[in-house]
Amino acid sequence: MYNILILATAIATVTNGMVQAIKQTELISKRFLPLTAICVGLILGASATFVPISIVERLWAGAISGLAATGLFELGKNANHKP
Repeated sequence: MYNILILATAIATVTNGMVQAIKQTELISKRFLPLTAICVGLILGASATFVPISIVERLWAGAISGLAATGLFELGKNANHKP
């Protein structure tokens, strides 16, 4: 369990950066960015073969990182809007 969370934390920053880069290209509608973040996280998690855990655990870490990247972006976006 700890391995999944550690890997998800490491991947989340990369996932967030990649989703922001995809967002700048305007190839994908903004409403699909959370789904894009999860897909990017899954790809990054699956490709993290240097971590000695199973592929299922790496995919879980990738999905968690995609969700975390989406939450991190929304937190930053909502913090800038003052009521």
